Amino acid sequence: MDGINDSSRYSKIPKGAQKKQIIPMAKFIFITGASSGFGEATARLFADKGFGLVLMARRKDKLESLVQALPRKVEAHILVADVRDQKAVSAGVDSLPSHVTKNLSIVINNAGLAVGKGAIDQGLIDDWDRMVDTNVKGLLYVSKRIIPILKENGSGHIVNVASIAGKEVYPGGNVYCATKHAVDALSRAMRIDLVDHKIKVTNLAPGAAETEFSIVRFKGDTEKAKSVYSGYDPLVAKDIAETLWFICTRPAHVNINDLTLMATTQASAAVFAD
Repeated sequence: MDGINDSSRYSKIPKGAQKKQIIPMAKFIFITGASSGFGEATARLFADKGFGLVLMARRKDKLESLVQALPRKVEAHILVADVRDQKAVSAGVDSLPSHVTKNLSIVINNAGLAVGKGAIDQGLIDDWDRMVDTNVKGLLYVSKRIIPILKENGSGHIVNVASIAGKEVYPGGNVYCATKHAVDALSRAMRIDLVDHKIKVTNLAPGAAETEFSIVRFKGDTEKAKSVYSGYDPLVAKDIAETLWFICTRPAHVNINDLTLMATTQASAAVFAD
């Protein structure tokens, strides 16, 4: 696994960001997959709105660059871990200062990926394992460690970033679609389990969005990845971040259980405008 188990490397505010970290934060958001795409855009937006950040991802350099580039002075904690590594996830959360955990109110389970696309009998088992371990088990590892903190705090909000692939199955999507259907089911189950604890749970299902997603899916083939978004205007990471802000800022008595959003030019998982 890529997770780092040395707890001394957790919860660090990067050099250069130390000078910025001067405003005590009254509320914190925890974001997985924070080094790029939806996670990065969400971190930027919530920091601009005054939230302290807890950012988890594998790429330490990307996280440090993100924190240093934030235009607003906020407290930010970097947790270098792969969500597939349960011990690394737990060690990272355990390393957080008490004032952070006591003021943690929002968790964005965003880490996820697709690897490969094709008929199921042609799929690679390593790709399947990577998707299941990241999209399903990783979400569970983070949630299991964070939920007790939200319970202790008396309330909270968990947003699981699923996909239109968790609503519909499309050709070649098989195992990826299955993992996102699992996220959809887990969101509904978590909502039932946590309703008595004033913890909101939202399932967010974006359609096609131009990020690193297709580059990862096609294993670095940038031309093939680029062709996925050819001929129409897809969503971008900022669209998801702004939607997450809307979801997380509803009044205390309002929860958005499930939200699907797609580009105007996308009608379903596999149907796009000509």
